[in-house]
Amino acid sequence: MLSRLGALLQEAVGAREPSIDLLQAFVEHWKGVTHYYIESTDENTPVKKTDIPWRLRQMLDILVYEERQQVAAGEAGPCLEYLLQHRILETLCTLGKAEKLLRLGGSVPGSLTEKEEVQFTSVLCSKIQQDPELLTYILEGKKIISRKKAPRESTALSKDSACHADKDHFHSSAPDKGSQLDGEHCGAQALNSHLPAETEGPESGTGESTLITSLLGLCKSKKSRVALKAQENLLLLVSVASPAAATYLVQSSPCCVAIAEHLCQLYRSLPAFLDPADIAALEGISWRLPSAPSDEASFPGKEALAAFLGWFDYCDHLITEAHAVVADTLAKAVADKLFVETLQPQLLHVSEQSILTSTALLTAMLRQLRSPALLQEAVAFLLGPDQQPAALEDNPRTLCSHLIRHCDHLSDEISIATLRLFEELLQKPHEQVIRDLVLCNLDGRLYVARGSPEPESYEDTLDLEEDPYFTDDGFLDCGFSPSAKPRAAPPTSAPGKTAVTEIVNSFLCLVPEEAKTSAFLEETGYDTYVHDAYGLFQECSSRVAPWGWPLGPAPLDLHEPERPFFEGPFLQVLFDRMARILDQPYSLNLQVTSVLSRLALFPHPHIHEYLLDPYINLAPGCRSLFSVLVRVIGDLMQRIQRVPQFPGKLLLVRKQLMGQVPGEQLDHQILLQGVVVLEEFCKELAAIAFVKFPPHGPQLNLSPPPEGQV
Repeated sequence: MLSRLGALLQEAVGAREPSIDLLQAFVEHWKGVTHYYIESTDENTPVKKTDIPWRLRQMLDILVYEERQQVAAGEAGPCLEYLLQHRILETLCTLGKAEKLLRLGGSVPGSLTEKEEVQFTSVLCSKIQQDPELLTYILEGKKIISRKKAPRESTALSKDSACHADKDHFHSSAPDKGSQLDGEHCGAQALNSHLPAETEGPESGTGESTLITSLLGLCKSKKSRVALKAQENLLLLVSVASPAAATYLVQSSPCCVAIAEHLCQLYRSLPAFLDPADIAALEGISWRLPSAPSDEASFPGKEALAAFLGWFDYCDHLITEAHAVVADTLAKAVADKLFVETLQPQLLHVSEQSILTSTALLTAMLRQLRSPALLQEAVAFLLGPDQQPAALEDNPRTLCSHLIRHCDHLSDEISIATLRLFEELLQKPHEQVIRDLVLCNLDGRLYVARGSPEPESYEDTLDLEEDPYFTDDGFLDCGFSPSAKPRAAPPTSAPGKTAVTEIVNSFLCLVPEEAKTSAFLEETGYDTYVHDAYGLFQECSSRVAPWGWPLGPAPLDLHEPERPFFEGPFLQVLFDRMARILDQPYSLNLQVTSVLSRLALFPHPHIHEYLLDPYINLAPGCRSLFSVLVRVIGDLMQRIQRVPQFPGKLLLVRKQLMGQVPGEQLDHQILLQGVVVLEEFCKELAAIAFVKFPPHGPQLNLSPPPEGQV
């Protein structure tokens, strides 16, 4: 026995010094065992056909031989110390139990042992959290060791000759560094020569039953507690993954693709049509509580919708918590599988039901989205690459251009749903959204007339003498008395602050008294809008603070020749819709004004100037939000005269909209509802202008700063 062992040891370690031969051989055999779990991709190879049993026998023989040599000294040998220090027996038990149980569990949906399986995976994940080194073995991944693989031999070597050839490449490291898995070994080379060639990419692991696949299977369990625990375990796993393990998860594991595929499967299980109101009613679905609230009204597809939104929320949390490598890959997988392959064909479909449902679902997803990586993918999907200033004749065939045209769709429902989508997008902390939709077209301030001094007064900028609905004194000439000014803001003599008061009053006075009804109701006062606008403006300012926007508008180059200005397709469709406010349904008008209010809140000087400044001296052929409103008021004054008992009917419609009186169909109802929305919108714009530049706060810089200054 001893002679055979001595011969084996001599063959294994060659002509090295006797004092380290045993330990080096012992470490080499242990590395051969651990590297097999890292490198092997064949789950069907019986253990007896690998070199693992032979290596374990060699390790045992070395320990027996060492023990006999150490009897006289009465001390533990270096090999036994290595075994104890590196917890080899404990690792062998973990590998054996994990491999056996993971293969048995997680592969059969609805298994009777799901509870036990998820408990076992919980133990493994907690062990990985305590000792990340175990992730290397349990995941059975390839290329976790960041070391290039030695070229394979063209023919298989026998175990003995392979070991003998490998001894010259073995590192003579100290015992306390022997746990580092460096270098290749004879067992892996001998085994790999008999195995099929490796396959690359995440699909190579789709057939394996590992911890990842087990967790993914348990995440789909019909038992809510089992699914929740599995999701928590998977979230824990991706959050503690080392860079090497994260690389394994994205390159050699089906993890990211499988998660995105399950999301698409849940989407495909939804009914072909869902009411946007029903989708909005499930706002706040969480992956920890994916069931639909019991107090909500039931509708077909409610549970399926809750399951989809819950899993989307889980994907968003995974991307937020995961290692950056995993987060970026998972976000890309969700964008490719769900956004591009599944949603985009429906958004571009000719079926109105398909467009409406997919748009409302995309809005719900945007509302839940929090992770920066997935937000980046969503913005790139919706807007494409960074936009250049648009020209009037441009007609790009992009998804963004289609969605903007949907805001002016023949179907009012599609227009409302798409406007809600853009409103949700505008509230996301991503600068490309506001830049591509609005700011890229306001660069250079081409909407301001060149060659004329900056305006100094309100009358200098309205240019109402060209409007047939206005007289020289600036008031409406339709048989009505001029509007009485509302209560003025606190008087002040500080320079620049009076102009703010005039801006506020210009919006408040825009609708004549004969077309106002809010004074008869206490709930719709201007003060309420100021309170709401202040909170929204603070929130918006906090969101855009990191973007480093200038405090004042860019200086005008008075010597630059005038170039044609186009507000861009997004503002164009909003202004067109606003111009038809007296002829559109009430719900559509509410959504149009809601989007415009969101835009007006942005604290960029060009946005403020173009949307909220009545003093602006517009270039020929240009329009601003205020000029659009002026035209609407002029049209209103002509149409009012054709409506009998207009004031009484207008007040009745307002009370109907507020639920104070029963609703009944009236003549000119759309017109009357449009007037109510118009009055409230003007008050809202006045409140936004007030909170952005209050009379008691920072001055409103109406004139551009000198050349070269900001």
